[in-house]
Amino acid sequence: MNNEIPRYIAIEGVIGVGKTSLAHLLANKLDAELMLEDASNNPFLSDFYKDRKRFAFPVQLFFLLSRFQQLQSLVERDLFIERIVADYIFDKDALFASVTLSDREMALYEKMAVVLKRDVAKPDLVVYLQASTPVIMKRIKKRNLSFEKPLDRGYIDELNEAYNSFFFHYTEVPLLVVKTDNVNFIDNPNHLEDLIEQIKKPQPQTMYYAPSGDTDQRVL
Repeated sequence: MNNEIPRYIAIEGVIGVGKTSLAHLLANKLDAELMLEDASNNPFLSDFYKDRKRFAFPVQLFFLLSRFQQLQSLVERDLFIERIVADYIFDKDALFASVTLSDREMALYEKMAVVLKRDVAKPDLVVYLQASTPVIMKRIKKRNLSFEKPLDRGYIDELNEAYNSFFFHYTEVPLLVVKTDNVNFIDNPNHLEDLIEQIKKPQPQTMYYAPSGDTDQRVL
């Protein structure tokens, strides 16, 4: 096992960008335990995609509590896990809430989230998968999930802006931002190997990585 690889890696990004697919690949490649958010079991999710204003608060509350319970169990099992790859961070829930909730709902949500966050484990590295809205829309269409059919470009644009703003200011743990418009981790093994090499490198607070085919690559 390569000790250069962080023990707890979390993958993040907008709906449809490829978080879960990459988490599966990395967990398999790194012989790590896989931890996935269980979005499909949220009983309010399909209603939310049809009427976001009406169902925003219950859908976010369900996600907040389920993610807290899952990450709290990780703390309890910490001594027995050598390495873990997750497809979300706890903070993502507040990011979604900031886009979907009213001011009054957000105030109540934040009171709960601040208390719960104290007891969740932080990752050693966050990998943020970045992509343009048109690319994300194509990926959402390709995976063809019925409850995602009502998603529109305006909502994805909002999320993209919120994610980019959030991670531009993110300082809690080392962050690797990966441009994925021209990347296919599933069908191109070289893309996955290149990413793993980046993960192995000593991380500054934030590193921006543009895989082969892109030209923008810098370390901040």
